[in-house]
Amino acid sequence: MKRGSVCAIVALIGSLLVEPALAEVIALKAGYLIDPATASVSRDKIVLIDGAKIVDVVERMPVPAPARVIDLSTRWVLPGLMDLHTHLSYDYTASLCANYLEHGNGYRALIGLSKAQEMLQAGFTTVRDVGNAGNYVDTDLRRAIEAGLFKGPTIVNAGKIIAPFGGQQDAVSPTVGPCWNYEYIDADGVDEVRKAVRTNIFYGARVIKLVSDFRGGTHGVYTEAEIRVAAEEAHRVGLTLAVHAKEDETAMAAVLGGADSIEHAYAVTDAVLKLMKQKGVYLVNTDIPLSHLLGGKSSNPAVARERSRAKVERLRRAYQIGVPLAFGTDVTHDLPDRDRGRMALDFIDVWLEAGIPSAYIVKAMTTQGAKLMKIDGERGSLAKGHYADIIASPGNPLDDARVLGSVDFVMKNGQVVRER
Repeated sequence: MKRGSVCAIVALIGSLLVEPALAEVIALKAGYLIDPATASVSRDKIVLIDGAKIVDVVERMPVPAPARVIDLSTRWVLPGLMDLHTHLSYDYTASLCANYLEHGNGYRALIGLSKAQEMLQAGFTTVRDVGNAGNYVDTDLRRAIEAGLFKGPTIVNAGKIIAPFGGQQDAVSPTVGPCWNYEYIDADGVDEVRKAVRTNIFYGARVIKLVSDFRGGTHGVYTEAEIRVAAEEAHRVGLTLAVHAKEDETAMAAVLGGADSIEHAYAVTDAVLKLMKQKGVYLVNTDIPLSHLLGGKSSNPAVARERSRAKVERLRRAYQIGVPLAFGTDVTHDLPDRDRGRMALDFIDVWLEAGIPSAYIVKAMTTQGAKLMKIDGERGSLAKGHYADIIASPGNPLDDARVLGSVDFVMKNGQVVRER
């Protein structure tokens, strides 16, 4: 062992003898320690954890006595997973107005807490929640988890979705307006977009989300100039900009306007994908597994299979072109006997069907997500100084990413939340 590592351990143990109540030191024995960024595996390492953070990663050695030992010597250990496109606090079994009129913020917060905890149990230690959370329920949920009132993943929340007038609604009666204003900020033109971004920042957003969508016409499409002002306002305070865009025209404006990620991009051509690669804009693809489509309430099997095929092909092209990819799901309904975490893991099947190697999928679910959210200096890898967000599985996910469905150990900020 390196002398520096020994000194670090001695200093750490010494500090505990002086102030024993501050934190519990944990020595996590990792049989196979995965670095998703390089797809490399280290054998027989000890991850030393003090409080919420990793203080060192050292060679196997006799563990000093006040440390608590967690033995994962037969397990594959890696950073916690990340889902970059969730809507935790929206009830998809109800209509937009039912969410507004019948549920209210309190109930919506409890929906979000339930889904967040399901995600954490499945191994997702960080999620980006991109809107449809009522009147800033996502901020309240994030703050409650950060305060330690409840266990849950790190939440990077968007506040209200910013969209051209009408949100994501088709033409409806004016009386429906209060329903979408509960979920969206109407913003047309650069000045309104700028104010909307600043409003979300004021109310606790940690990412900015815009919707640019034809909705059967042109009334829901943002211009490059409108996208740019949103990007400038977000970047000015260290936040990122995610833009919902499905086709070339909306995605092109978002890429040229400075978006950090394009959400969905279902029908984009290679020209846009190549521009995304050139500018380093991430694709968060949200491609629904065929099993989910067939399990939907009103699914037509032939239509579902064609939709799935087209999305898989677009994901294959994006990977081959070299677009940076981050894992996101956008689960939009619930299936019997499958909680939100399990449904999120089902999306791995789409990536495998697109011919993407398991090692890249693991990277997209960890380090790539951290880079997109600009939290890679503190999460997304098992490195000294990073938060101890750690999971373990009985098999090697670099060989088969589906092994992540068998995660049997989850640690969040140094606290064990699931252990076999």
